[in-house]
Amino acid sequence: MSLTSILSADAIDSAIKDCQAPESFNHKKFFQLCGLSKKTPQEIRTVFGILDNDGSGFIEEEELKFFLQRFSAGARVLTERETKTLLSAADDDGDGMIGAEEFQSMVVS
Repeated sequence: MSLTSILSADAIDSAIKDCQAPESFNHKKFFQLCGLSKKTPQEIRTVFGILDNDGSGFIEEEELKFFLQRFSAGARVLTERETKTLLSAADDDGDGMIGAEEFQSMVVS
């Protein structure tokens, strides 16, 4: 399954363009622009599964670097600071990974 089966390609494009410059990524704005924040809990879980590249049940810091590229192959890699900010925004239990529930909470907050 691809992200475009849940989110429109135009909305993904708009969200990616908004954060092209390094240090410009804002997860709340990104989720609003791509339309993910308006999706059902099941759709958000499906997106989580797509972002969990290794299928571990968690999104680890290494996977977060390539977060934007999971939405659009030509997108940039997140900077180290952006990666750490995104991780800390969702990692409620402090285990260094984002679980499905934590991802869901971050997307709808």
